Amino acid sequence: MSTSLLFDLDGTLTDSKDGIINSVLYSLHKLGIYNISQETLISFIGPPLRESFTKSLGLSHQDSELAVQYYREYYMDKGMYENSVYEGIPELLTFCKKKSINLYVATAKPEHYAGKIIEYFNLDSYFKDICGCTLDATRDNKTAVIGYVLQKHGLYTDNTIMIGDREHDINGAHSHNVRSIAVGYGYGTRKELLDCNPSYYVVTVNELQQLISTFIIV
Repeated sequence: MSTSLLFDLDGTLTDSKDGIINSVLYSLHKLGIYNISQETLISFIGPPLRESFTKSLGLSHQDSELAVQYYREYYMDKGMYENSVYEGIPELLTFCKKKSINLYVATAKPEHYAGKIIEYFNLDSYFKDICGCTLDATRDNKTAVIGYVLQKHGLYTDNTIMIGDREHDINGAHSHNVRSIAVGYGYGTRKELLDCNPSYYVVTVNELQQLISTFIIV
């Protein structure tokens, strides 16, 4: 039975900091909101967008929906391409594919955008499917996305592993009794990730590949 790996996108496969922050700033400036701390801006990388506008900035539901609309204006035009693939990721994916590991993207980013980004960076040939949130928010968090991938592809939880850089990835995996690998090279702090009790924790892409080869492929 082949191992299946679910990869988060932002902070795990790609360094999306600039595009996300620029999109958030654009949306907030349209709402007349300025002087946002760098820490708050960084907190937008990974979690669902509506959740971040509501929890991190305290916006009302109505203003959060408007902020999401403005965010997408910038993101669709420029933000999604203000991005780069982490060093070592193509080699890691090539290694996994050679070992016949089933690879999926499971992201809280809207699926439509995720597909375009994966294709833009020529990573689409590695993945069996790219799954994300829906634009209408009917599937709008990492737990729901993981469940969707499991159900859509008939994956068994005992040989499926979620890989991500934020607490949402690890907690989403716990919700489905799926093992998890927390990666420390993304945007979640070591404390944030370890407090969620991931199955494994790695610091670099190289360590991630070593872990996959040593502990997962048997």
